[in-house]
Amino acid sequence: MLRYVSYSEHCQLFNKQKKNLLRLLLLLGTIISLFFVPWIIVKAWILPLPKTIDAQLEQALNLGFDGIIVYVQKANKPEKIYTAGWHDRDAKIPARADALFKIASINKLYIAAAITKLAASGEIDLDATLAQYFPELSSRIENAQQITIRQMVQHKSGIANYTDTIDFWNIPQKDRQYKLSLILDAPASFSPGESYQYSNSNYLLLAMLIEKIVGYSDFQYIAEQILKPVQLEHTYFSLSDIALPDLMSGYYVGVEPDIKSNNYGAMIATVTDVGRFIKALNDGSLFTDDEQSIYESLYPLGHGGLMPGYQSLAFYHPEIDAVVVQFINTTDLSGYEWNLSQVVYNRVVKILAKAEQ
Repeated sequence: MLRYVSYSEHCQLFNKQKKNLLRLLLLLGTIISLFFVPWIIVKAWILPLPKTIDAQLEQALNLGFDGIIVYVQKANKPEKIYTAGWHDRDAKIPARADALFKIASINKLYIAAAITKLAASGEIDLDATLAQYFPELSSRIENAQQITIRQMVQHKSGIANYTDTIDFWNIPQKDRQYKLSLILDAPASFSPGESYQYSNSNYLLLAMLIEKIVGYSDFQYIAEQILKPVQLEHTYFSLSDIALPDLMSGYYVGVEPDIKSNNYGAMIATVTDVGRFIKALNDGSLFTDDEQSIYESLYPLGHGGLMPGYQSLAFYHPEIDAVVVQFINTTDLSGYEWNLSQVVYNRVVKILAKAEQ
C-alpha cells in the first residue's frame, strides 16, 4: 500500500538529509584542510593537555621553540612567571624570568594609550585629519585630507604598510624618516573608513604626532604618562638603553646566529612590566574614567607582537580574571611559528581555566 507523505513530513525528511549532508561536508572539509596545515601544528592541537603550565612549556619546546617565558596574574593572587628553554642557546643560559624582550607591536597599546590621554586633554582631535597635523604630507599620502586620527588608531586609514616593503626585515632599520619614505606616494589600499587593514605606518605617524603635539619625544611622553604612574621600571625604547646580555636572544628559523643585536626600533620590556601594563589597561588604573571610555572606543585591550626572533601575546581574560603574557624567541614570519605560539598560548589559558573548575 502506498503511504501518503505529508508536506510537513517531507520537509522534516529533507531537513534531516540536509543536516546529514552538511555534517559530511564539514567532516570532509576538516579532513582535507589537515593536508594543508603543517603536521606540527596539528600535533600541537591534538596533544593531551598537560595539567600544569610548566609541563605545557616543556611540551612546547618539543615543537621547535628555543625559549619561552609566561607571566600569569590571576585576580588578586601573586604574579607567577614560568620559563623553559634558553635565554641564550649558544651560551647555554636558561630562560630568565627577568629577561628583557623585544615586544614588537605590543607597543601599539602604549601609543594608543598616549593618544587617548592627549585626546582627553583636548590636545589632539581624534576627528581631525592627517593633513591638518601634517600639511606637508597632503600630496604625499593619498587621502591625507580625509584620513582622521581615529581611523589611523583603528587601522582604517588605508595607508600602505611600510613593513610590507620588499626586504624590509633583511636590512637593519633606519630612523622614522626612512620608514616614512617607504610609503610616500604609495597608493591607498582603500578609501578611509571603508575597510580595515593592519598597518604599522599608522602607528609610525601617530608616534610622530605625539612628538609634534608635546614638543619632545613620544618615548619621554609615554614614560612620564604611562610607565611612571604604573611603576613600570623595566621598559625601554632602544637597544642603547639596555645591557645587551639582559636581552633574551632571538632566533629566526633557518638562520643560525642569534639576531638580538639587529636594531628594528622595537620597545623592550620584561614580561612582568608588560603584564602589569595589561592589567592597568584593563582594570582602569591607567586612565581616568573619561580616558578609559575614549580608549575602549578606539583600540583593543590586548595585543600580539611579531618581529624577527621575537613573538609575544599579551591579553586579559575576564572569564578567568587573569592576565597572561607569553614571550617566545623563535620566529619564521611565514606564519608557521606564529600559529604554533598561539596554540601554546591558548593551551596555557585552558590549563588556567581547568584549574578553576
